[in-house]
Amino acid sequence: MSERVRKPLFTAARPAEAATVYLDDPTAALEAHYRRVWETSMHDMPFVNPALAVAAIGFRQHAGDWVGAIVTPWFLNLFVLPGGGTLWTDLASGDRVRIAFPVGELEFIADYDPGSSLPAFQYCPLFAPVSQFATQETAVAAAESALTALFTAPVVEVEAETVAVAEAQPESPPPEYERDAVPSRRAFFRRVAGQK
Repeated sequence: MSERVRKPLFTAARPAEAATVYLDDPTAALEAHYRRVWETSMHDMPFVNPALAVAAIGFRQHAGDWVGAIVTPWFLNLFVLPGGGTLWTDLASGDRVRIAFPVGELEFIADYDPGSSLPAFQYCPLFAPVSQFATQETAVAAAESALTALFTAPVVEVEAETVAVAEAQPESPPPEYERDAVPSRRAFFRRVAGQK
């Protein structure tokens, strides 16, 4: 019996060269790009929230690369852009990468379009569509909350017995210790939503 190998119908092109590094805060470039998308192709879509506007929130360098959030009338996402640091990896559109932050690892999706005004970025979807936000202020507050959670290490409550076992055998901690030490994506979203 022959084995069938599944192949994707489409494979995105790998970047031909390294992504351009942003030496300065990319906020203005991001906002200009998404305002142009809003004005040219998204404003008539049925799933947009007209109460929202494009805004880049809290961009800062972390491990040498740029990290922040973007609010648009159709999504709220975390973003990573190349700054010459250690977070960034050149990937084809649609490729996924796990990036470590103080909160733990989160999965980001690559977007690569060398002909675009925003040729390469990686994003972690938080909300799409964004109909739950009644005002721009509430969407911005959600973005700021996500960034606060992203850069805050989780408080790991471990029983004294588990800590003693982990200290006695640091090379192989018990499974429950490992699970508690690395927060899940669901735990991250609960923190963004203000829940424990």
